[in-house]
Amino acid sequence: MFNIVLVEPQIPPNTGTIGRLCVNLGATLHLIKPLGFDIDDKAVTRAGLDYWKELDLVVWESFDEFLEVHPINEHSHLATTKTDKLYFNATYQKGDYILFGSETKGIREDVLLANKERCITIPMGGKGRSLNLGIATGIVTYEALRQNYDGFEKITITNSLEEV
Repeated sequence: MFNIVLVEPQIPPNTGTIGRLCVNLGATLHLIKPLGFDIDDKAVTRAGLDYWKELDLVVWESFDEFLEVHPINEHSHLATTKTDKLYFNATYQKGDYILFGSETKGIREDVLLANKERCITIPMGGKGRSLNLGIATGIVTYEALRQNYDGFEKITITNSLEEV
């Protein structure tokens, strides 16, 4: 469905939660080193629960390596607090790459400056400066799903409300 890219994530439970989100969306999770934890960290797998084994996961040695294979283009969206372009005004297509920076540094400024038209942000009130990475990923990715819902492979629900 989509490609979720975490650039140098630092907090294991965030990555585990995002991995679980990816499984439920049919998305691929790309992790770009250095990571702030061991990929087998209990906190990662605990947050991902039994979903982690189903995850379509790609691990990259560096951001530059990732960009060599997947250069930023019209199918890329860079989440940042350093733009005014709202995430829900962007157009998403199946297969797009949605990039999120580390919890402490975000995406490198040189990359953001070279790709201003690809930057998106989530609106926040005046008292906050950022959201939890897992929450931000869910917000943006489910907007991408909303725009591409036709053909989404949904989970079959065994008990409907009518049967209860």
